[in-house]
Amino acid sequence: MELNASYTSLVAVGDSFTEGMSDLLPDGTYRGWADVLAARLAVRSPGFRYANLAVRGKLIGQIVDEQVEAAAALQADVVTLVGGLNDTLRPKCDMGMVRARLEEAVERLAPTCKQLVLMRSPGRSGPVFDRFRPRVEALFALIDDLAGQHGAVVVDLYSAPSIADPRMWDVDRLHLTAEGHRRVAEAVWQTLGLPAELDWRARMPATAPPRWAARRTEDIRFARQHLAPWIGRRLTGRSSGDGRFGAQFDAATGKAFWITPADAETPGPVTEWRRAASPAPS
Repeated sequence: MELNASYTSLVAVGDSFTEGMSDLLPDGTYRGWADVLAARLAVRSPGFRYANLAVRGKLIGQIVDEQVEAAAALQADVVTLVGGLNDTLRPKCDMGMVRARLEEAVERLAPTCKQLVLMRSPGRSGPVFDRFRPRVEALFALIDDLAGQHGAVVVDLYSAPSIADPRMWDVDRLHLTAEGHRRVAEAVWQTLGLPAELDWRARMPATAPPRWAARRTEDIRFARQHLAPWIGRRLTGRSSGDGRFGAQFDAATGKAFWITPADAETPGPVTEWRRAASPAPS
């Protein structure tokens, strides 16, 4: 990995983790780790371009069929691919199929970018995740193998206790908070060979645990509002991403498009983006 490298474009491919849930903005949209990473990269590279194609709830087959070709066509400097975890958390999971589709995605994306980034996703201990942990770890072993074969880098969030801290997770216990996404962005940043700006592995300060009654009340609320609907969707084959498209995907044309900082002349943090002009036909 080249230290202090310069990257001029980023494409993010995946599911809700990359879409940004649950880092909710006031306007009702999400700003996750990929958006934070893109804003930071843009400060270093004038004319930086970004596209987030991730959609919540997508299985690895859907990611490959709906996002990979569009991502490959953009010929980005960096492509991040995070997928397969939703498959492993379903009651029935064909790990052979997951392997084949993930291999297909990596083989298609790796030759089209300067650096492919894969990830061992974070996990919060609990009855749902612990039940499927062997599948999850088999998925991560495959990711390590594919990275070695295709020159990709792997961001290992799974082994970081800091990310497993319950305070890093939203009330649905499935998605990260804004602080969790900020740390993931830093982890990817450092994996790309860029100078560290914070210790993303640092544990949060210790706090007094909530009282038993408060924990039970929160458990009941979680089961009613989040766990039961999540189980229901999996049993019926529905997804929270049904009918949705990536933020930078044009359903009419079936192609992805770039966005770029709205104010390219002013150095500093990127607060707004605009759609980049399409290149002239050759």
